[in-house]
Amino acid sequence: MRKRLFSLLAAALVAAGGLTAATAVTTPAPANAASCYEWSSTLSRGDSGSAVKELQIRVAGWVSSAEHLVIDGKYGPATEAAVTRFQSGYGLAVDGVAGPQTFGKIYDLTSSDCTPIHFSYSEFDDNCGANNFNGGAVSASTAKENTRRVMWQLEAMRHKLGDRPVGITSGFRSYSCNSAVGGSPSSRHLYGETADLGISVNVHSQCTLYRAAWKAGFTEILGPGYSGHNDHVHVANDPSPFRSAPSC
Repeated sequence: MRKRLFSLLAAALVAAGGLTAATAVTTPAPANAASCYEWSSTLSRGDSGSAVKELQIRVAGWVSSAEHLVIDGKYGPATEAAVTRFQSGYGLAVDGVAGPQTFGKIYDLTSSDCTPIHFSYSEFDDNCGANNFNGGAVSASTAKENTRRVMWQLEAMRHKLGDRPVGITSGFRSYSCNSAVGGSPSSRHLYGETADLGISVNVHSQCTLYRAAWKAGFTEILGPGYSGHNDHVHVANDPSPFRSAPSC
């Protein structure tokens, strides 16, 4: 009780003086989220470290058109803007500071393996029936982590599209799998940085998905009218940005 009163008094003094400071996050995370990652203090512009990096992964899909949030562990203007959009998108108090409300909503969206609740690794690791993340351009653990980041961007896309499901038809591929399906030798599928959104498993049109991906932080977006992409929209985090969907 004494600790709680002290925290409230300290917060009041900080507010009265017009100052900002890291504040303990007193709202505990639910068990499923706590087993993944739990923040212990508020985060705001100027902060850095692993806590910021974990936050960036979860808000990376809350950027403006054609933006890409760099996951660098530095809470700069771009991260602040993404947090602000996340807060606004979920009806939270909007201040660009990640505190109890923001973390609480992230916890609500988190499964025990750190993936967002509406997506799972099993949607991305078919790998031509191998059901793993082996045999690509990076280690299995890196491919899996890259896939997790894609999932959080797709979670943002899903919410912006009215919380209607976004279906996945292809994710990670090994070199042999990628060759078997006729993929590009330099495909980001080999890195786990990609998702193909097939029209057969989506209620949204290709052009709707293509445009939504622009505001979800993806740097490579290919859709109808681009060679080989008339039955799906391809989204990826490619170091060399490229977007094309002539039919949209």
